[in-house]
Amino acid sequence: MNLKYIKAKKDNANLLIRIYNASFYDDYIKYGECPAYGRTRASMEESIEKFPKLIIYNDDNPIGAISVENRGNGEYYLGCLCVIPEFQGKGIGTQAFKFILDFYIDWNKVTLITPADKEENIDFYIKKCGFIIDSTEMDGNVKVVHFLLEK
Repeated sequence: MNLKYIKAKKDNANLLIRIYNASFYDDYIKYGECPAYGRTRASMEESIEKFPKLIIYNDDNPIGAISVENRGNGEYYLGCLCVIPEFQGKGIGTQAFKFILDFYIDWNKVTLITPADKEENIDFYIKKCGFIIDSTEMDGNVKVVHFLLEK
């Protein structure tokens, strides 16, 4: 795999919508809702402005995205890390997360949220990325897990 990470611009909104829809379709079907699925171009453009995103490419093929919010004082929120299904299970997400930790050299704390019944996500963030479970709560009709990674 020849991975590269390119900062998304507003012009990439439709591409990001396709990546998100491919990555989060199963969640949308399972839960009947998914904030990352079915976005409009306007909402994706706004999200690109507010929460910087990197598009993950394998050679010249866009296969995923990662979005990180800088909350200040070395704290970052991982809003999205997605890889389209046909490229999952190949270490791409792990490499992308390591890239982010290397990129944001001032990080001392990273948080994220994922549905509690998504065992593959929970295993990934604990076993591959080193997070611990910080807490759980209900978000609408979905139980979610809050993760924490500290230096």
